[in-house]
Amino acid sequence: MVRKRGRTREKLLAVLLALLVWQAVAMAVGAEILLPTPLAVIGRFFSLLADGGTWSALLYSASRILLGFLSGFLLGAVLSILAARFRVLETLLFPYMITVRAVPVASFTVVALIWLTAAELSGFISFLIVLPIVYNNILEGLVARDRALDEMADVFRLPFFKRLRYIWLPTVRPTLFAAATTAVGLAWKSGVAAELIGLADGTVGDAIYMTKINLDTPALFAFTLLIVLAGMASERLVRLALRALLGGDRA
Repeated sequence: MVRKRGRTREKLLAVLLALLVWQAVAMAVGAEILLPTPLAVIGRFFSLLADGGTWSALLYSASRILLGFLSGFLLGAVLSILAARFRVLETLLFPYMITVRAVPVASFTVVALIWLTAAELSGFISFLIVLPIVYNNILEGLVARDRALDEMADVFRLPFFKRLRYIWLPTVRPTLFAAATTAVGLAWKSGVAAELIGLADGTVGDAIYMTKINLDTPALFAFTLLIVLAGMASERLVRLALRALLGGDRA
């Protein structure tokens, strides 16, 4: 506990030092349009929080991004379980998962704009980003499981869902938490990027685009801080939800 508190103090001091460096560089630049000071960004951040339009945009974006995350997470989990059980499915899915992981978000976004409206874009892109992350992490955990437990399950003729609950889930729990935490952060980043490229009205991405048009750099930094905090809150909620469902892992 003492060591943990010491590490926390060290991290806080590191953050404070980074803010001081930021302040010094901003003062040296002397142009808010290029690099605003931390105080200017914090002040703009609180003014955004007092604006109902900010909350409307945040909730609008969150509803689509988190829906895309949830869809990608569930489908990735189901496909990984099936691929672990049926090797032919893993082989068939291989080129698709590799393609989704390798192709840049911008390319997918531009292509998706041909099929979808700008409002649907962030959810779809978040779904695409999350799917291979969850699929690969869970599949690796299942492939690396102790085969002796499978042999024991065969001897006692355990049905599939009991194997899943008592053998497979405990095996993949650590990788599942790690995949979910990584995926939800990337869902926010890719979702907002898709909104920005697609110019989806009433979204956080659209608000960021307007800061560029208006040359409002403090607002740009403030919206960035808002996205970071929203992503961190989402990660926390996801871990709490998984902990409630699966147990283990400190939230």
